[in-house]
Amino acid sequence: MASIRKYKTKDEKTKFYVQIRMKGHSPQTACFDRLTDARKWIQETESDIRNNRYFKTAESRKHTFNELADRYIKAILPSKKTSASQEAQLIWWKKQIGEKLLADITPSLISQYKDKLLTEKTVQGKKRSPATVVRYLAVISHLFTVASKEWGWVTDNPLRLISKPREAKGRVRFLDEQERQTLLKACEGSKNQYLYMIVILALSSGMRLGEILNLTWDKVDIQKGRVILEETKNGERRQVPLAGKALDLITQHQAKRVICSKFLFPDTKTYKKPIDIRSAWNAALKRSGIKDFRFHDLRHCCASYLAMNGCTIVEIAGVLGHKTLQMAKRYSHLSDSHLSEVVSKMNEKILG
Repeated sequence: MASIRKYKTKDEKTKFYVQIRMKGHSPQTACFDRLTDARKWIQETESDIRNNRYFKTAESRKHTFNELADRYIKAILPSKKTSASQEAQLIWWKKQIGEKLLADITPSLISQYKDKLLTEKTVQGKKRSPATVVRYLAVISHLFTVASKEWGWVTDNPLRLISKPREAKGRVRFLDEQERQTLLKACEGSKNQYLYMIVILALSSGMRLGEILNLTWDKVDIQKGRVILEETKNGERRQVPLAGKALDLITQHQAKRVICSKFLFPDTKTYKKPIDIRSAWNAALKRSGIKDFRFHDLRHCCASYLAMNGCTIVEIAGVLGHKTLQMAKRYSHLSDSHLSEVVSKMNEKILG
């Protein structure tokens, strides 16, 4: 049952106060300037309540994107490894659509800001890559999924209908023999006592910089020649073999380790956190004269050398800790000669 009450505001404007009462449901109220709008709202709302649609829609009109983002940052982000970058991405979205009600956030609106992400320049004066834009979209996609499935604030995820920008093929930059020797020499001559060892570890094992810097002595087994990574990018525990030069250096390093620190490569002032090698790395890179090369490319070097020495894609994925083979496939062209040799041996044995 619905009732409409006409009244005058302090400034003599006419308003229509509406209340809907239906058995088994909480009362719903609204206020309108026109009687026709009030009657239309009654008709639509009563229909939605009967069909169990109204209260879900009503929640999306009670909350803004700012409220949703703030709750997500407080309740969900702390458990994520990429919380810092995702919070920065959510802050960008808050600046764009923060004041909008969730009910007003449509796929077309998201698409409009997707285009803005692709075209605008960042504070560094550069445009975002398609891969970066995909991450901006991914964080609010998960946000709306949580809002829909767990909090009941929205009925659907508007990102479900948004197409993602096409990402560029994965970068494969590896050092040739001359470049590798030049870089290692520059690192060995660095004032940073750990840089050379860290670079050797990256080249020989394919570990990421963060994984290397956060290594602790309790996760190193010199006798078995391995380290255990408890915290990895894909969230899975990984065993990394140590061999050759890398194992020799770690063995020597253990003999003169800093007892007051759990880290293999501690900060030399406090010994309570990993060392920061950015300045030392950039200086070594500059001395070597190598262009277009980042620390993460040492991981690509390891994978590329494995491929060129006959390792299969499955084996490369296992060493690098890839969950799927897709990431490792970027190195497949480097093992073409090995594949040709395998096929030749098979043909020779089977067909004569």
